[in-house]
Amino acid sequence: MTSLTLQQLIPVIQTAVGPVILISGVGLLLLSMTNRFGRVVDRSRLLAREMPAAGKEREDLSAQLAVLYRRAKIIRLAIILATASVLLAGLLVISLFLAALLQVEAALPAALCFILCMVSLIASLVVFLLDLQVSLAALRMELNQAGFAES
Repeated sequence: MTSLTLQQLIPVIQTAVGPVILISGVGLLLLSMTNRFGRVVDRSRLLAREMPAAGKEREDLSAQLAVLYRRAKIIRLAIILATASVLLAGLLVISLFLAALLQVEAALPAALCFILCMVSLIASLVVFLLDLQVSLAALRMELNQAGFAES
């Protein structure tokens, strides 16, 4: 193994740091998802505290809590997938840097990391869209329970 000069190392670092932009973008997405998760958890706790002992209102609140629990699980999955995407992007950075530093061919591991990173990110976004759909259905249910007609 020959050692790299600083002039040879600079382009390697530039290439390896490229996926950091992806990490930053997914980090902002994760911030949005965790905020959404927190709101679902807070709303669930509030409804659980307001739960009456029996009656129609209890049934209505129980149905809302079931939907909120489902949403929390969906958002958790989206967060897990987005986090996996960030971890894979980090592995991509490390593999690119080490491959250049050690002067070994690592196209296949780097490509695999990138593909898995993108698949995980896409899956996270699809699951996040599912949560939006479920939240709209939950809103429709709540409005129907309050007596508002659907238009």
